Amino acid sequence: MTEKTDFNKSELYTLSIRLGADGFSFSVFDPSSAESPATACQTRAWDDTLPLTANLRNMLQHAEWAGRTFRRVNIVVSGRRYTFVPQEYFMPEAAETMFYCNHPKQDNETVLYDTRRTQGIVVLFGMDRHAHSFLQEQFPDAHFYHQASPLLECFSTHSHLGNRAKMYVHLRKDATDAFAFSQGQLLTANSYACREMIDRLYYLLYLWKSLGFDQQSDELHLCGLLDAKEPLVGELRKFVRNVYIMNPTENIDLQYITTCE
Repeated sequence: MTEKTDFNKSELYTLSIRLGADGFSFSVFDPSSAESPATACQTRAWDDTLPLTANLRNMLQHAEWAGRTFRRVNIVVSGRRYTFVPQEYFMPEAAETMFYCNHPKQDNETVLYDTRRTQGIVVLFGMDRHAHSFLQEQFPDAHFYHQASPLLECFSTHSHLGNRAKMYVHLRKDATDAFAFSQGQLLTANSYACREMIDRLYYLLYLWKSLGFDQQSDELHLCGLLDAKEPLVGELRKFVRNVYIMNPTENIDLQYITTCE
């Protein structure tokens, strides 16, 4: 964390932890600070020889904020196992049934959900059952979200600017997430398992064409993994005129997670 973070005041802060495929990231938000409310995000790699719960235990043993009491704790789950359901059709008692209509069932998984009321969407997602239980023991009042929720909040806000259709692309190490909007309304959201530039290019251009987006006037915005964006931008601009890199480009989910509260 940055030197400005005074953990003696941790009960005033919001702690956000993201669990990703290659490690965990965390940030602290200070609602009382108007100048720089969020500390710089830090990321630490998993030990691949250990199960997820053991990695989490090690994290809590060595983190400088371990053992502190926070105003709020957010746990953000990254991954492709999520789906959106219109709020008017969602039934809490049928959450698992709805989720497994779109994803194959897995052992040791619990199905969670959170509601994005401004978009009228419920985000269902799967999480490792042991990791969920462990984190609930450590943070009894923790709030669990999928990474898609803060990304949706961010992209939805930006999509209302101007009158062009927009596609927002979040790049991860092993996947590409795409959210498309027209007139501020969500058209589609999907995640593609791919890490090579040529595969990312194929999926994005296929989706662009399927939605009937205009190559000359509509917009495509990229964020996420920096190494993956630079070569992709050059290739995308051969087919789509308005391609932009968002600012900030990384950890947008941890910066927007407080908008999900």
